[in-house]
Amino acid sequence: MARRRCRGCVIRVRYNGEVKSESCRIRRFVPGDLDDLYRVCLQTADNGQDGTAAFADPRLPGDVYAVPYALLEPSLALVAQDLAGVGGYVVAALDSHEFDRRLERDWWPALRARYPEPPPEVAVELSAQERFALGAIHHPWITDPALASRYPSHLHINLLPRLQGRGYGRQLIAALISGLRSKGSTGVHLHVGPANQRAAQFYRHIGFAELPGTTARVFAMPLQP
Repeated sequence: MARRRCRGCVIRVRYNGEVKSESCRIRRFVPGDLDDLYRVCLQTADNGQDGTAAFADPRLPGDVYAVPYALLEPSLALVAQDLAGVGGYVVAALDSHEFDRRLERDWWPALRARYPEPPPEVAVELSAQERFALGAIHHPWITDPALASRYPSHLHINLLPRLQGRGYGRQLIAALISGLRSKGSTGVHLHVGPANQRAAQFYRHIGFAELPGTTARVFAMPLQP
């Protein structure tokens, strides 16, 4: 067991995927956490802010950005839980190309039936966040081969405001990276919304680098031993 200090509190890190402190612990996802993943994803779906008002169906962001990872790759899903309940998570795909294929085979078909693609005259009435999520279902983002060759894994992380700025995001990422390394990943990447400057600053602070020349805003970290 290792001991780390975070803003005055001692955090005990157990190398089985669990992190404990006086007020919060980071642990592996279990199926009973699904509703919490939906809730946290919704409440951070507007560039890290509460996206409740942006979605007619509150489960839509979770169905795109969080739940498929937890269900298809549960060994790479972690949650942060304090006395108020689950307030954050990190989820990941070990092999982005293989995960894209699994989504197309096992996940998107049912969602396309649940969330039909709106015609243009309806789409213009939706929020930008809703249009983007629906576009991900009907026209999925396929990971660029050049990106995947260097950084084959990717992740999504979200924390509610009560857990932000207290070191828990860093601990979630550290625990996930340990898991990715143990599975042989050589690098991990993530996408950041253009308006989410706070997230971009956080990723730089913990060692991610923004990649130049990409069509989307991408941050990456090599994971070689």
